[in-house]
Amino acid sequence: MRIIFTLLLLSLQTALLAQTNTEVYLLDVNMVDRKTELVDPRNISNSEGYDNQPSFYDGQTLLFSSTRNGQTDIARYDIKRDSLSWITDTPQGSEYSPLKIPGKNAVSAIRLDTSGLQRLYEYDIWDGTSSKLLKDLEVGYHVWYNSDIVVSSVLAEGQMDLVVSNLRDGTNRTVQRNVGRSLHRIPKAAVPLPNSSEDEKEQQSDLISFISKENEPWEIRSLDPITGDVQKITDMYEHTDDMAWLSHNKIIAADDRVLMQIQPDKQRGWERFLRLEKKEISNISRIAVSPNGKYMALVYEQSPEAIVQNQIEAYNDRDIEAFLNSYTQDVQVFDYPNTLRYKGKQKLREQYTRFFENAPDLHCEVKNRMVIENKIIDEHYITANGRNFTAAAIYEIENGKIAKVTFLL
Repeated sequence: MRIIFTLLLLSLQTALLAQTNTEVYLLDVNMVDRKTELVDPRNISNSEGYDNQPSFYDGQTLLFSSTRNGQTDIARYDIKRDSLSWITDTPQGSEYSPLKIPGKNAVSAIRLDTSGLQRLYEYDIWDGTSSKLLKDLEVGYHVWYNSDIVVSSVLAEGQMDLVVSNLRDGTNRTVQRNVGRSLHRIPKAAVPLPNSSEDEKEQQSDLISFISKENEPWEIRSLDPITGDVQKITDMYEHTDDMAWLSHNKIIAADDRVLMQIQPDKQRGWERFLRLEKKEISNISRIAVSPNGKYMALVYEQSPEAIVQNQIEAYNDRDIEAFLNSYTQDVQVFDYPNTLRYKGKQKLREQYTRFFENAPDLHCEVKNRMVIENKIIDEHYITANGRNFTAAAIYEIENGKIAKVTFLL
């Protein structure tokens, strides 16, 4: 078995496939000897499917979009209580990119209705009642300047344009063509100390940052929503679509598991800030920093290794539902090299339900593992009904699920 396993690793061809099973991580931001440290990373969404687009309602509350019951709703996470609740439950649509509306007990979010209509809505923080904010704009992403003015990346002719909307007088003004999704209020001062005021008005400047895709390389620019004045801040890191302000003069962006940083007033190039070593983390994207500077939220794709390990742990627990959650609906199971055993999650359920019920001592120990892009090759030592045996399996991951398994017995 070991020889076959080794030869298989040497000969296997690989391919890059996208992962869409995203999670939201929360980290503490500490200042030590005037240096920023990120500690205690923890998964606060911890669910199958889409968990994304985090933003801070205040210094102790995080909002994000999360899929449940076949739709995407606004989740609210209380950091002190380590508890999750829901603001919306909208059968006729799904909500994305939730943000606090300044001066109100309300959040805004993009609603994508089942009819295909995409608009910006306001939601009451307590009961989730909603009203449409911009009836004529197909908003993709947005940021609030004040309670009356919102700056949005609006879908237009195969790209997104930057639009300043005044809710009081109903005007919409396009100020920049071909922009990205990352919109932020630029902080006014450095990250405050833990006992500093959490008044957002004192911590934010009168400028909005956005990513311009007009030139190569892309540029981070500032916008004054009142005057329309636009200025270049710095070049964006490669073709990364997400960034955040860690302080008034420090910008961070992600490169897979690595956070990069730049201080535009001090340096011309980006440099490494932090590498997250957790195996389950892959392809960090969205980044949010709390208004009091104490926390950072990151979105990551669950790595192929983590997906496979989840199903191993469910196998050992004989938890059929958790086990099946790791697989696609049309999963294919083969005997090496290409003999199809069966296809589909229902057939998988039938096979493993009986196995789990009839093997009370069931246990799988991973003796060797190779990770090659979207493929995981495991050597297993299995106990079942007093018998021990060795097997190997090749798992192939597509869109955050196991799509194909090939067994070597």
